[in-house]
Amino acid sequence: MEQIEKNLSQNIDSISLVLNNIKDIEKIVNKFKNKTKLRITIIDEKGNVLTESDKDKESMDNHLKRDEIIHARYDDYGKSIRFSDSINKELLYVAKKIKLNGSTYYIRLADYTDKIQENFFNLSFHVIAIITIFLILAFFATYFISIKIKNETDAILKYLIDLSDGRPNYQISSNYTQEFNKIARFLNKVSSKLSKKEKQKSKQTAKLKLANRQKDEIISAISHEFKNPIAIISGYSETLLTDLDLPENMRKKFLHKIQTNGNKMSQIIDKLRLSLKLEEGKQQITTQSCSIKKLCASVVSDLKDKYKDHEIIIEGEDVNLKLDETLMEMAISNLVENALKYSENDVIIKITSSSISIIDKGIGIDEKELSLINRKFYRVSKNGWNNSLGLGLFIVQSILSLHNFSLEIKSKLHQGSEFIIKY
Repeated sequence: MEQIEKNLSQNIDSISLVLNNIKDIEKIVNKFKNKTKLRITIIDEKGNVLTESDKDKESMDNHLKRDEIIHARYDDYGKSIRFSDSINKELLYVAKKIKLNGSTYYIRLADYTDKIQENFFNLSFHVIAIITIFLILAFFATYFISIKIKNETDAILKYLIDLSDGRPNYQISSNYTQEFNKIARFLNKVSSKLSKKEKQKSKQTAKLKLANRQKDEIISAISHEFKNPIAIISGYSETLLTDLDLPENMRKKFLHKIQTNGNKMSQIIDKLRLSLKLEEGKQQITTQSCSIKKLCASVVSDLKDKYKDHEIIIEGEDVNLKLDETLMEMAISNLVENALKYSENDVIIKITSSSISIIDKGIGIDEKELSLINRKFYRVSKNGWNNSLGLGLFIVQSILSLHNFSLEIKSKLHQGSEFIIKY
């Protein structure tokens, strides 16, 4: 239909190019009719039919209200599809507005739509016939192929059943296709490897149990650490949404709480990402000469606002070391913050020429737990000592290892702890 419309538009353009004088209209219309076999109508601006190729113009009514003429009046081109009572057929009409000797005229061409249906049905018949023949041939071809494939797959299935019951005492072979041959050779290799795998089964089972236990520990640690911030964010945001009359100072306080806990969750995620990088050995370090005393002072400055009721005392002389300042600050900050969390007294940072000690008089750690607390995701649950996600000491140990430093822990339950970084 679009192609017919395009052809009609092109023919209208051709007529408009050669139509220079209204007196030649009959001659030009007859000439184009003989060449194109299209119905051609010329209409003046009042809707009167000036000439018509397929019907007596005197018997035709005014065309000013025809859809294609209305559209052409405003858009230069107009089209419509309708049934013509005069020739008893459905046509596609395309009209164009032109200017000739200062007057407006409409050139309208029409083509029959029934030939579209005829061509479509002919094409459909040929397509269906071709597809039918193809399907018949394909059916017979696939039938014989499927029989052969069935035999091959039955042999493979039997071998797999024997393989599941125990290692078979024969080898499978297939030369039907390259793919079946590869499958057969692969199954033979699998069979030979299964005997070796069986010996490792108990070891793999133990590893799976350990992995499941570690997974449960990770999920438990993450859910425990995220539970409180999420609850706070949810509670305060719900209050802000429901209580529209909340005082401005209270609203700001709630928003600050939401921001603080959002930042806390972000820090937890950053710790998880850092721990993965450290564990996989992907964390790079950039070392430079750094003042340990200034580094510790920076840590104290960052923690003072959070722990206002505690005093952090730095003792000893300054030492300059070549290290990654950002990572080492994070390691010291983790140790100092742990000391602040579990001690009601002052925390001391003692610097010597060979070590940095973080000393507290807090709840301490049981001797049984000392060998375990530096494990990733390990958290001490007794006596209120909770090593956050269990990442703190793991990250500290990993950072120190990158610098070839070591960590020594001295602690007794209810007697405080001392974390010593040796360099």
